[in-house]
Amino acid sequence: MTTPPTPGLSGVPSRAPASAPASSDSRTATFRVWRGDATGGAFHDYPTETSTGMVVLDAIHQIQADQANDLAVRWNCKAGKCGSCSAEINGKPRLMCMTRLSDLSLDAPVTVEPMRAFPLVKDLVTDLSWNYRVKKQITKFTPRPPDAPDGTWRIQQADVDRVQEFRKCIECYLCQDVCHVIREHHEQDTFIGPRFFVYAAALEMHPLDIADRIPALKREHGIGFCNITKCCTSVCPENITITDNAIIPLKERVVDEFYDPLGKLVKLFSRAHRG
Repeated sequence: MTTPPTPGLSGVPSRAPASAPASSDSRTATFRVWRGDATGGAFHDYPTETSTGMVVLDAIHQIQADQANDLAVRWNCKAGKCGSCSAEINGKPRLMCMTRLSDLSLDAPVTVEPMRAFPLVKDLVTDLSWNYRVKKQITKFTPRPPDAPDGTWRIQQADVDRVQEFRKCIECYLCQDVCHVIREHHEQDTFIGPRFFVYAAALEMHPLDIADRIPALKREHGIGFCNITKCCTSVCPENITITDNAIIPLKERVVDEFYDPLGKLVKLFSRAHRG
């Protein structure tokens, strides 16, 4: 893929639900869409009629229907819940279905391009298979034995609430795309990225789980590469506080286990007691 210039990456996507286009207040806007495949490509300009209520995905579908029938784009729900339509809009990783045209300036071309952190398949579609391979490497949920005669568990609601935030993830991989360790330094072999630190945190902090993923997070999964820029948090469409609530607590557990002898002893005793 020929890499176009990188616009700024700051900003938080709008979370207002998408609605169908209306017929009033129409105007022509230009969408500068990346066309190409792994061998190369370029931006193409498409003047498109827009109207009140449209989102970027609406415009892409209109271009696909009227001007570029072979334009490749991945999408499914158009409701911000499937995570399929991730792209970079004016240089910001966003969901196309949740980015309203009313939130963008239409006086200049609206740039729509594929996520840069992943191999290009065609046009706006990227190969996300690396993420699925990474997920398989993380130790799965390992519950402690039941603590009640009926084979169930007793846990505190506060402990359940702590991990609920992480379950909102829709695996759009915008956080992976914006992470400089993956995007610019290409450390895919030694770094699993923010999405999977969230996944690991959901397991590590689960009140029933007794598996120890901390050594793998330090060694194989490369949590030390994260320097807490919070760019992943800023692009999350579900507003998960990735850095503060997932990555930093995991870093603290790494420090406790490997660099604090007293903390390591307490943790070993705690796990033995829970088991």
